[in-house]
Amino acid sequence: MSKILIVEDEIPMLNGLKDNLEFENYTVDTASEGKAGLDKVLNNVYDLILLDVMLPNVSGFDICKAARKNGIETPIIMLTAKGEEIDKVLGLELGADDYITKPFSLRELLARIKAVLRRTSSKSSGNTDEDEIVIGRLKVNFKSHEASVEGEPAKMSHKEIEVLHYLYNHSNEIIDRIDLMSEVWGIDNDVSTRTIDNFILKLRQKIEINPNTPKIIHTVHGVGYKMVV
Repeated sequence: MSKILIVEDEIPMLNGLKDNLEFENYTVDTASEGKAGLDKVLNNVYDLILLDVMLPNVSGFDICKAARKNGIETPIIMLTAKGEEIDKVLGLELGADDYITKPFSLRELLARIKAVLRRTSSKSSGNTDEDEIVIGRLKVNFKSHEASVEGEPAKMSHKEIEVLHYLYNHSNEIIDRIDLMSEVWGIDNDVSTRTIDNFILKLRQKIEINPNTPKIIHTVHGVGYKMVV
């Protein structure tokens, strides 16, 4: 049974989420402020983390960043009252797997939890044909999430790796932005096409010799992208 950590400082919401997730047969651990949440994230093993952005002591963004910096790849769903796109972009670029804005329905949250756990299970079952591959200037291992550019370690977020993996698995195909969002972030996510474009820009900076004239990740105007390898 999947074990979920909830880091949320609104006690009524924390208790309500805990009760409902336990009713769905998840094992649940909780923390009501940032420092305790960070300690649990770094010292325990979970299948998924529900992480509020606005927390006492340490923010959810800082917890997410610290987790990824320490090599913790546990999927993270950010919870926040903020709906601005810049907050969503920041959370995703720091390595969050999904983002849901308060107030949200329990049904929507459960759907997103199941979708993220399903994607994680699919990846861990070994769908990657090759562990380490070279794409332009970048060498990447999709299983260990390690990357290097021309022999130097390259910092890549969890989500950057997923976007790159999807493009690589569909090399030489035209990928619609909507399909990319659905497959990587989940069909119910409200990630914008601008977020996708930002991730592509970051990938090009690592892969392409000249990111301004890409030879590997091509833009298909009005549709999406095509990786040529």
